[in-house]
Amino acid sequence: MGFRLQSIVVLLATLLTATASFAEDTIKVLVPQKGNWETSVPDLGQRKGIFAKHGLKIDTLYTSGGGETMQALISGSADIAISTGTAAILSAFAKGAPIRPIAASMTGADDLFWYVPAQSPIRSLKDAAGKTMAFSALGSSSNLATIALIRQAGVDIGAVATGTPTATFVQVMSGQVDIGWAAPPFAIDALQQGKIRIVAVFSDVPAFRYMTVRMHVANLDFLASRHELVERYLQANAETLDWMYQGDEAIGEFAKMTGIPEEQARITRNKFYPRNNLTLSRLSGLDDAMKDAVAARFLPEPLRKEQLDELFKYYLR
Repeated sequence: MGFRLQSIVVLLATLLTATASFAEDTIKVLVPQKGNWETSVPDLGQRKGIFAKHGLKIDTLYTSGGGETMQALISGSADIAISTGTAAILSAFAKGAPIRPIAASMTGADDLFWYVPAQSPIRSLKDAAGKTMAFSALGSSSNLATIALIRQAGVDIGAVATGTPTATFVQVMSGQVDIGWAAPPFAIDALQQGKIRIVAVFSDVPAFRYMTVRMHVANLDFLASRHELVERYLQANAETLDWMYQGDEAIGEFAKMTGIPEEQARITRNKFYPRNNLTLSRLSGLDDAMKDAVAARFLPEPLRKEQLDELFKYYLR
């Protein structure tokens, strides 16, 4: 009996070990601005089964971007934050926050735009003296872009945090804010129907055209203790991105997920999110990013070389 009992115990232990080896590791991921193409990678990759193939389950938590995202990451409420504004990352690191960027999310400035109702007298930002202009949240890429666009226009415009594109649209169309911000696919239908007009785009600021404006960033404790999970996450992310630009299967999934027509989903991908702009290993325009962060008072001064070396210690190469 003793031998049989020992054999059963060994068999059970073996089965438990085998089951554990096939269990998926869960990663808590913060996603700002739910529903745009760039931030849909975790959702689309999970729908396709790509993250599961890499032994991962993504627990997605949505935010309005900027400081809200960074605070949740710093507190340890999540492991990774995607599509986080470079200025917010630089600012948090300079203050000693336990975060590190791990890859690029968006390089270039093809996606964000600012609009007014069709009947508005504003034709460009130079017409908007004394008016208000929206961005998502403090520290976001739309925040930095709004500051730079106002500075470039050379007129006195008030920058206002309005949250998501949906919340912003309501405020603009009800007259609470003069100029709204959006990221496709949001507001494409309103543009096509002539309800709104674009008065500024991200790429109006030359420095943003080749700058890595948003990154994926991880909590440092998670990064140091579970680095192998981060590597698997980035592999699955890259595989998902490749699939998103192969044919129209991902277009259909994105359309179903966001409730928009497939044609709008296709316009969103092809016009506003070129594949090269979402290359994970890109890192460019960092000097300009720091200058803008200093000008916008996110940073007291540019980071030194040894600080940058530490900041990008875990960045995908």
